[in-house]
Amino acid sequence: MNIVGVLFTILYLYASVSSHNQENEIPSSNQDFIKELNQENIYFLETFNNKDTFSSVWIKSQALKATGDGGTLKYDGDWILEEAVKDALPNDIGLTFKEKAKHRAIASKLSKEFIFRDKPFILQYEVLHQDGQECGGAYMKLISKQRPVKALSDFNDKTPYTIMFGPDKCPVSKLHFIFRHKNPLNGSFEEKHCKPLKHKIDESFTDFKPHLFKLVIKPDNTFSIYVDHKLVNDGSLLIDFTPPVNPPSEIDDPSDKKPSDWDDREKINDPSARKPEDWNETAPYQILDPNAVKPDDWLEDEAINIRDPSAEKPDDWDNEMDGEWEAPLVPNPACEEVSGCGPWSPPLINNPEYKGKWVPPLIDNPNYKGVWTPRKIPNPDYFEDKNPFQMSSIDALGFELWSISAKIMFDNVLITDDEAIAKKFAALTFDRKILNIEKSADTLLNQFIAFTNQYPWLWALYVVILLIPVTLIVVCCFWTTKDTDAEHKKDDDKPQSSVDSSNQPSPVTQESTQTNSKEENPSIEIQEPEKPEPPVTNDDETHEPTVISDDDDDDDDDDDDYSHELIVSADYDDGSESYLTYADDKEKEESHEKEKSHDETEGDQETVLKQRKSKPSKNN
Repeated sequence: MNIVGVLFTILYLYASVSSHNQENEIPSSNQDFIKELNQENIYFLETFNNKDTFSSVWIKSQALKATGDGGTLKYDGDWILEEAVKDALPNDIGLTFKEKAKHRAIASKLSKEFIFRDKPFILQYEVLHQDGQECGGAYMKLISKQRPVKALSDFNDKTPYTIMFGPDKCPVSKLHFIFRHKNPLNGSFEEKHCKPLKHKIDESFTDFKPHLFKLVIKPDNTFSIYVDHKLVNDGSLLIDFTPPVNPPSEIDDPSDKKPSDWDDREKINDPSARKPEDWNETAPYQILDPNAVKPDDWLEDEAINIRDPSAEKPDDWDNEMDGEWEAPLVPNPACEEVSGCGPWSPPLINNPEYKGKWVPPLIDNPNYKGVWTPRKIPNPDYFEDKNPFQMSSIDALGFELWSISAKIMFDNVLITDDEAIAKKFAALTFDRKILNIEKSADTLLNQFIAFTNQYPWLWALYVVILLIPVTLIVVCCFWTTKDTDAEHKKDDDKPQSSVDSSNQPSPVTQESTQTNSKEENPSIEIQEPEKPEPPVTNDDETHEPTVISDDDDDDDDDDDDYSHELIVSADYDDGSESYLTYADDKEKEESHEKEKSHDETEGDQETVLKQRKSKPSKNN
């Protein structure tokens, strides 16, 4: 297992080093980015990383905002540059504010004017709701070049814009895409609002992570909206906006009126129907139940509520100021165990005689002419704009916002006509942020999995590494079980009266027993556990049975106090009997003493055995 741990540690360290080597710091100026990108296709780029040039590039509004009641408000909300509260990359700064519920506006000139002609328009920027969002916007306005007031210090809510794009919540979450379309007949502008999103973006307001909002409009009048590189909406400028770009060719004639004899009632009351004579319109909907009976335990003389007898008038009660004091009402305890108290009345039930007001049945209207609609006339304001992509050119952009929540951060704004540049810029900025956040939030296991997914062959290595200890454990357990089963089987094959090899008889006794067995072939009888009486010979000699013991202690003997005895009785032809007794545990000391005595008198025992053989048999 130590080998497995070492290998995993090495792989993790390698993954950490590899990730660190791939991570680069965010460049400190916009020019560092432009060097890596084709600046001919860039109309605006801002990373907010250069505090020294910020005040000269971004102009805070000094204008006044008109209110509905005829008053004005100042755009006095703060704008500051600082790092994100958490998971900020080195040298990465964003535009944010700290004051809540303030009107604020700020704008900046584009590097060059964008003309909607034959190149796609691509806008992307990051938004980070560091404190979430209760109510407020984080959208951007692309300011039209043709405007009455050119100074960005006068930027306000009435400043003409070409496109408004970005997130908003109050209280519903939205992602605005509005463009102002110019009427080719009279030159007036009208806002066109994009259809609702296909996917919700609520999480972008609550997860405290930066999100990349991207808008792509192409010369073929199609558009695409992305959030964090994922498509959330797309369609056509011609058909997916409200009101539509092109008005209808015909409209209702405003002078047309519905004729007085026009009957648009599809159904009418049957004029021939008559109310039945037994129809009672005055019968009530509900009546008192005539079958109800007052319960026997109903206490009519008891009040449902009584004055609380335990209540006391407060010490500070002033009768002149507060009036006469009365104890509060509490439920009458006498009513708790009965059906009810107070005056009894039968319950209400539905009246079986009720029919309600009579109305005649409906029939088809014979004079029905259908739904009336005014006639159509040619629309005097009709026009057909086949290329709404050709919007008013833009030369500036800005944020004109109000928000209850603070610390909304904007970063890495880009306007280009090349999608490859937009993707590369996102890879240099937004993608690095997300990678850094994921790395900071990841557990060791998640980092390990992510690194392994980059090198799939490591999965096979992990399997091999894990199989080694598993295989060893299985083999060890299998062989241990097999050896144990074999030992049990060996013990089961032995006779119940047999003893361990370590408890065999002494050589002298064993030899004597074998000799007698060969000569006389006596019958062997095993008796357990009772110990027989010692045999008596014809000479009235009493012979002690031979006790065989082993000096070695058996494991079974240590675990159990049960004393085993093996008594072997042999009947000889001459009528004599021989006994072989094995005892352990409780008789072990006695066995040792007898064995010692037996060894000393080996010759005498052989003589005794021969004498037994010479005795006449009982059968004789």
